Amino acid sequence: MKAVEITTAGGPDVLQLTDRPTPTAKHGEVVIKVAYAGVNRPDALQRAGLYSPPATASDLPGLEASGEIVEIGAGVTNVALGDQVCALLPGGGYAEYVATPAAHCLPIPTGLSLKQAACLPETFFTVWSNVFMRGGLHAGERFLVHGGSSGIGTTAIQLAHAFGARVFTTAGSDAKCSACLGLGAEQAINYRDADFVDVMRGMGGADMILDMVGGSYMQRNIKALADDGRLVQIAFLQGPKADLNMMQIMTRRLTITGSTLRPQSDLAKARIADQLRSKVWPLLAAGTIGPVMDQEFALGDAALAHTRMETSTHIGKIVLKVS
Repeated sequence: MKAVEITTAGGPDVLQLTDRPTPTAKHGEVVIKVAYAGVNRPDALQRAGLYSPPATASDLPGLEASGEIVEIGAGVTNVALGDQVCALLPGGGYAEYVATPAAHCLPIPTGLSLKQAACLPETFFTVWSNVFMRGGLHAGERFLVHGGSSGIGTTAIQLAHAFGARVFTTAGSDAKCSACLGLGAEQAINYRDADFVDVMRGMGGADMILDMVGGSYMQRNIKALADDGRLVQIAFLQGPKADLNMMQIMTRRLTITGSTLRPQSDLAKARIADQLRSKVWPLLAAGTIGPVMDQEFALGDAALAHTRMETSTHIGKIVLKVS
Protein backbone atom coordinates (compact mmCIF):
# COMPACT_ATOMS: atom_id res chain seq x y z
CA MET A 1 0.00 0.00 0.00
CA LYS A 2 0.99 3.65 -0.35
CA ALA A 3 1.66 5.45 2.91
CA VAL A 4 3.31 8.60 4.22
CA GLU A 5 6.17 7.96 6.62
CA ILE A 6 8.31 10.16 8.85
CA THR A 7 11.77 9.68 7.39
CA THR A 8 13.49 11.44 10.31
CA ALA A 9 12.50 13.91 12.99
CA GLY A 10 12.12 17.36 11.52
CA GLY A 11 9.93 19.78 9.59
CA PRO A 12 7.08 18.99 7.19
CA ASP A 13 9.49 18.03 4.40
CA VAL A 14 10.46 14.82 6.25
CA LEU A 15 7.01 13.40 5.36
CA GLN A 16 7.54 11.22 2.30
CA LEU A 17 5.32 8.88 0.27
CA THR A 18 6.48 5.26 0.50
CA ASP A 19 5.34 1.66 0.10
CA ARG A 20 4.43 -0.36 3.18
CA PRO A 21 2.90 -3.80 3.77
CA THR A 22 -0.87 -3.72 4.10
CA PRO A 23 -1.83 -4.34 7.76
CA THR A 24 -3.89 -7.33 8.87
CA ALA A 25 -6.58 -7.45 11.52
CA LYS A 26 -5.59 -8.95 14.86
CA HIS A 27 -8.08 -10.16 17.47
CA GLY A 28 -10.64 -7.42 18.11
CA GLU A 29 -9.43 -5.32 15.17
CA VAL A 30 -10.63 -4.33 11.74
CA VAL A 31 -8.78 -3.10 8.65
CA ILE A 32 -10.19 0.02 7.02
CA LYS A 33 -9.62 1.02 3.40
CA VAL A 34 -8.99 4.69 4.06
CA ALA A 35 -10.93 7.31 2.14
CA TYR A 36 -9.79 10.36 4.14
CA ALA A 37 -7.42 10.88 7.05
CA GLY A 38 -7.61 13.77 9.49
CA VAL A 39 -4.55 15.91 10.20
CA ASN A 40 -3.94 16.89 13.83
CA ARG A 41 -1.38 18.64 16.03
CA PRO A 42 -0.16 15.36 17.56
CA ASP A 43 0.84 14.26 14.04
CA ALA A 44 3.13 17.28 13.79
CA LEU A 45 4.56 16.62 17.24
CA GLN A 46 5.30 13.02 16.27
CA ARG A 47 6.91 14.21 13.04
CA ALA A 48 9.13 16.58 15.04
CA GLY A 49 10.24 13.77 17.34
CA LEU A 50 8.32 15.09 20.35
CA TYR A 51 5.49 12.55 20.62
CA SER A 52 6.51 8.92 20.20
CA PRO A 53 3.79 6.41 19.30
CA PRO A 54 3.02 3.59 21.74
CA ALA A 55 5.21 0.53 21.29
CA THR A 56 2.36 -1.49 19.78
CA ALA A 57 1.21 1.23 17.35
CA SER A 58 2.21 1.91 13.77
CA ASP A 59 5.07 4.35 13.31
CA LEU A 60 3.07 6.05 10.55
CA PRO A 61 1.30 9.28 11.54
CA GLY A 62 -2.47 9.66 11.52
CA LEU A 63 -4.88 9.30 14.45
CA GLU A 64 -8.25 9.33 12.66
CA ALA A 65 -9.70 8.22 9.35
CA SER A 66 -12.85 7.30 7.51
CA GLY A 67 -13.45 4.55 5.00
CA GLU A 68 -14.75 1.03 4.41
CA ILE A 69 -14.11 -2.04 6.56
CA VAL A 70 -12.39 -4.64 4.37
CA GLU A 71 -11.16 -7.15 6.98
CA ILE A 72 -12.46 -8.24 10.37
CA GLY A 73 -10.40 -9.95 13.05
CA ALA A 74 -11.50 -12.67 15.44
CA GLY A 75 -13.90 -11.65 18.18
CA VAL A 76 -15.38 -8.65 16.34
CA THR A 77 -19.18 -8.49 16.39
CA ASN A 78 -20.08 -4.78 16.32
CA VAL A 79 -19.28 -4.11 12.64
CA ALA A 80 -19.44 -5.97 9.33
CA LEU A 81 -17.48 -6.12 6.10
CA GLY A 82 -18.43 -3.22 3.86
CA ASP A 83 -19.50 -0.93 6.69
CA GLN A 84 -18.49 2.68 6.22
CA VAL A 85 -17.05 4.04 9.44
CA CYS A 86 -14.86 6.68 10.96
CA ALA A 87 -12.39 5.57 13.59
CA LEU A 88 -9.96 6.67 16.23
CA LEU A 89 -6.58 5.15 15.37
CA PRO A 90 -3.48 4.24 17.40
CA GLY A 91 -1.51 5.53 14.41
CA GLY A 92 -1.14 4.71 10.73
CA GLY A 93 -3.87 6.88 9.25
CA TYR A 94 -1.68 8.39 6.53
CA ALA A 95 -2.01 5.25 4.43
CA GLU A 96 -4.33 3.41 2.04
CA TYR A 97 -5.20 0.85 4.73
CA VAL A 98 -5.11 0.99 8.53
CA ALA A 99 -5.85 -1.42 11.38
CA THR A 100 -7.62 -0.29 14.54
CA PRO A 101 -9.71 -1.79 17.37
CA ALA A 102 -13.27 -2.37 16.18
CA ALA A 103 -14.57 -0.81 19.39
CA HIS A 104 -13.05 2.53 18.31
CA CYS A 105 -15.10 2.62 15.08
CA LEU A 106 -18.23 4.71 14.80
CA PRO A 107 -20.79 4.85 11.98
CA ILE A 108 -20.79 7.74 9.53
CA PRO A 109 -23.43 10.11 10.94
CA THR A 110 -26.49 10.51 8.75
CA GLY A 111 -26.01 13.35 6.29
CA LEU A 112 -22.21 13.54 6.61
CA SER A 113 -19.73 12.60 3.90
CA LEU A 114 -16.67 10.41 4.40
CA LYS A 115 -14.58 13.55 4.14
CA GLN A 116 -16.48 15.23 6.98
CA ALA A 117 -16.52 12.07 9.08
CA ALA A 118 -12.73 11.76 8.92
CA CYS A 119 -12.57 14.97 10.98
CA LEU A 120 -14.63 13.65 13.89
CA PRO A 121 -12.81 11.00 15.95
CA GLU A 122 -9.66 12.68 17.30
CA THR A 123 -11.33 15.96 18.24
CA PHE A 124 -14.64 14.54 19.46
CA PHE A 125 -12.99 11.81 21.56
CA THR A 126 -10.65 14.43 23.04
CA VAL A 127 -13.26 17.09 23.76
CA TRP A 128 -15.94 14.75 25.08
CA SER A 129 -13.58 12.87 27.41
CA ASN A 130 -11.91 16.00 28.78
CA VAL A 131 -14.70 18.57 28.90
CA PHE A 132 -17.63 16.34 29.85
CA MET A 133 -16.31 13.08 31.30
CA ARG A 134 -13.28 14.49 33.14
CA GLY A 135 -14.23 18.14 33.57
CA GLY A 136 -17.94 17.63 34.20
CA LEU A 137 -19.20 20.67 32.30
CA HIS A 138 -22.84 21.50 33.10
CA ALA A 139 -25.50 23.62 31.46
CA GLY A 140 -25.31 27.26 32.50
CA GLU A 141 -21.61 27.20 33.38
CA ARG A 142 -19.15 29.68 31.87
CA PHE A 143 -16.76 27.73 29.67
CA LEU A 144 -13.61 29.22 28.11
CA VAL A 145 -11.81 27.36 25.32
CA HIS A 146 -8.53 28.68 23.99
CA GLY A 147 -7.82 28.46 20.26
CA GLY A 148 -11.46 28.42 19.31
CA SER A 149 -10.82 28.23 15.55
CA SER A 150 -8.76 25.02 15.77
CA GLY A 151 -10.22 21.56 15.25
CA ILE A 152 -10.45 21.06 19.01
CA GLY A 153 -11.78 24.58 19.51
CA THR A 154 -14.55 24.39 16.92
CA THR A 155 -15.63 21.04 18.36
CA ALA A 156 -15.56 22.26 21.98
CA ILE A 157 -17.55 25.41 21.19
CA GLN A 158 -20.31 23.46 19.46
CA LEU A 159 -20.57 20.68 22.04
CA ALA A 160 -20.53 23.02 25.03
CA HIS A 161 -23.15 25.26 23.41
CA ALA A 162 -25.32 22.28 22.47
CA PHE A 163 -25.32 21.08 26.08
CA GLY A 164 -26.28 24.47 27.46
CA ALA A 165 -23.01 26.03 28.62
CA ARG A 166 -22.15 29.70 28.11
CA VAL A 167 -19.17 29.56 25.77
CA PHE A 168 -16.27 32.01 25.58
CA THR A 169 -13.20 31.59 23.42
CA THR A 170 -9.92 33.13 22.36
CA ALA A 171 -8.63 33.40 18.80
CA GLY A 172 -5.93 35.33 16.95
CA SER A 173 -7.87 37.34 14.37
CA ASP A 174 -11.20 39.04 13.87
CA ALA A 175 -12.07 36.52 11.14
CA LYS A 176 -11.42 33.62 13.50
CA CYS A 177 -13.42 35.31 16.25
CA SER A 178 -16.32 35.76 13.85
CA ALA A 179 -16.20 32.07 12.95
CA CYS A 180 -16.30 31.13 16.64
CA LEU A 181 -19.35 33.34 17.24
CA GLY A 182 -21.09 31.59 14.37
CA LEU A 183 -20.53 28.24 16.08
CA GLY A 184 -22.22 29.28 19.31
CA ALA A 185 -19.66 31.23 21.34
CA GLU A 186 -21.21 34.02 23.41
CA GLN A 187 -18.03 36.07 23.19
CA ALA A 188 -14.83 35.61 21.17
CA ILE A 189 -11.75 37.38 22.52
CA ASN A 190 -9.06 38.42 20.05
CA TYR A 191 -6.02 37.79 22.24
CA ARG A 192 -4.01 40.31 20.23
CA ASP A 193 -6.35 43.10 21.33
CA ALA A 194 -7.73 42.08 24.73
CA ASP A 195 -6.73 40.15 27.86
CA PHE A 196 -8.91 37.09 28.38
CA VAL A 197 -8.23 37.27 32.12
CA ASP A 198 -9.85 40.70 32.39
CA VAL A 199 -12.77 39.66 30.20
CA MET A 200 -13.50 36.49 32.16
CA ARG A 201 -13.08 38.15 35.56
CA GLY A 202 -15.55 40.77 34.39
CA MET A 203 -18.02 37.96 33.68
CA GLY A 204 -17.51 36.41 37.11
CA GLY A 205 -14.74 34.03 36.10
CA ALA A 206 -14.76 30.84 34.07
CA ASP A 207 -16.20 27.73 35.67
CA MET A 208 -14.05 25.66 33.31
CA ILE A 209 -11.18 26.40 30.94
CA LEU A 210 -9.96 24.04 28.21
CA ASP A 211 -6.36 24.94 27.39
CA MET A 212 -3.90 23.78 24.74
CA VAL A 213 -1.32 26.53 25.24
CA GLY A 214 0.33 25.90 28.61
CA GLY A 215 3.46 27.88 29.49
CA SER A 216 2.64 31.47 30.42
CA TYR A 217 -1.09 30.78 30.06
CA MET A 218 -1.11 28.53 33.12
CA GLN A 219 -1.06 31.25 35.78
CA ARG A 220 -3.30 33.49 33.67
CA ASN A 221 -5.82 30.66 33.46
CA ILE A 222 -5.76 30.36 37.25
CA LYS A 223 -6.58 34.07 37.52
CA ALA A 224 -9.38 33.75 34.97
CA LEU A 225 -11.15 30.93 36.82
CA ALA A 226 -14.09 31.49 39.13
CA ASP A 227 -13.89 30.07 42.65
CA ASP A 228 -14.25 26.26 42.50
CA GLY A 229 -13.32 26.43 38.80
CA ARG A 230 -11.62 23.68 36.79
CA LEU A 231 -8.70 23.95 34.40
CA VAL A 232 -8.41 21.09 31.90
CA GLN A 233 -5.05 20.90 30.13
CA ILE A 234 -4.78 18.87 26.91
CA ALA A 235 -1.64 20.29 25.24
CA PHE A 236 1.14 22.82 25.80
CA LEU A 237 2.09 24.73 22.66
CA GLN A 238 4.07 27.19 24.83
CA GLY A 239 5.74 24.43 26.84
CA PRO A 240 4.85 22.03 29.69
CA LYS A 241 6.37 24.02 32.57
CA ALA A 242 5.01 27.06 34.39
CA ASP A 243 5.18 28.90 37.73
CA LEU A 244 1.98 28.56 39.76
CA ASN A 245 0.62 30.41 42.76
CA MET A 246 -0.52 27.44 44.82
CA MET A 247 -2.23 29.71 47.34
CA GLN A 248 -4.75 30.69 44.65
CA ILE A 249 -5.50 27.03 43.98
CA MET A 250 -5.98 26.25 47.67
CA THR A 251 -7.91 29.28 48.86
CA ARG A 252 -10.22 29.35 45.83
CA ARG A 253 -10.64 25.54 45.69
CA LEU A 254 -9.51 25.23 42.08
CA THR A 255 -9.02 21.95 40.22
CA ILE A 256 -6.31 21.32 37.62
CA THR A 257 -6.59 18.18 35.53
CA GLY A 258 -5.95 17.01 32.00
CA SER A 259 -5.18 14.05 29.82
CA THR A 260 -3.77 12.85 26.54
CA LEU A 261 -5.83 10.45 24.47
CA ARG A 262 -3.35 8.24 22.66
CA PRO A 263 -1.73 6.49 25.68
CA GLN A 264 -5.09 5.52 27.20
CA SER A 265 -6.18 1.88 27.15
CA ASP A 266 -8.29 0.41 24.38
CA LEU A 267 -11.07 -0.11 26.95
CA ALA A 268 -11.00 3.54 28.01
CA LYS A 269 -11.28 4.67 24.38
CA ALA A 270 -14.11 2.19 23.78
CA ARG A 271 -16.03 3.72 26.69
CA ILE A 272 -15.60 7.17 25.16
CA ALA A 273 -16.82 5.80 21.83
CA ASP A 274 -19.93 4.39 23.51
CA GLN A 275 -20.80 7.77 25.01
CA LEU A 276 -20.22 9.55 21.71
CA ARG A 277 -22.48 7.07 19.92
CA SER A 278 -25.36 7.63 22.33
CA LYS A 279 -24.98 11.31 23.29
CA VAL A 280 -23.22 13.09 20.42
CA TRP A 281 -23.81 11.18 17.17
CA PRO A 282 -27.56 12.00 17.27
CA LEU A 283 -26.64 15.71 17.36
CA LEU A 284 -24.44 15.25 14.28
CA ALA A 285 -27.21 13.36 12.47
CA ALA A 286 -29.68 16.12 13.31
CA GLY A 287 -27.34 18.83 12.02
CA THR A 288 -27.20 20.50 15.44
CA ILE A 289 -23.41 20.32 15.35
CA GLY A 290 -20.94 19.42 12.62
CA PRO A 291 -17.28 19.37 11.64
CA VAL A 292 -15.77 22.65 10.47
CA MET A 293 -13.70 22.00 7.36
CA ASP A 294 -10.63 23.97 6.31
CA GLN A 295 -8.75 22.38 3.39
CA GLU A 296 -8.16 19.06 1.63
CA PHE A 297 -4.77 17.79 0.43
CA ALA A 298 -3.74 14.67 -1.46
CA LEU A 299 -2.01 11.94 0.57
CA GLY A 300 1.26 12.71 -1.19
CA ASP A 301 0.96 16.36 -0.16
CA ALA A 302 0.97 15.63 3.57
CA ALA A 303 3.91 18.02 3.98
CA LEU A 304 1.78 20.88 2.60
CA ALA A 305 -1.02 19.95 4.98
CA HIS A 306 1.36 20.10 7.95
CA THR A 307 2.75 23.43 6.77
CA ARG A 308 -0.76 24.90 6.66
CA MET A 309 -1.59 23.56 10.11
CA GLU A 310 1.57 24.94 11.66
CA THR A 311 1.02 28.43 10.25
CA SER A 312 -2.20 28.49 12.33
CA THR A 313 -4.07 30.27 9.53
CA HIS A 314 -6.62 27.47 9.20
CA ILE A 315 -10.12 27.42 10.65
CA GLY A 316 -11.32 23.92 11.49
CA LYS A 317 -9.98 20.62 10.23
CA ILE A 318 -7.49 19.70 7.51
CA VAL A 319 -7.81 16.33 5.74
CA LEU A 320 -5.82 14.11 3.41
CA LYS A 321 -7.68 12.47 0.53
CA VAL A 322 -6.41 8.92 0.32
CA SER A 323 -8.79 7.07 -2.01
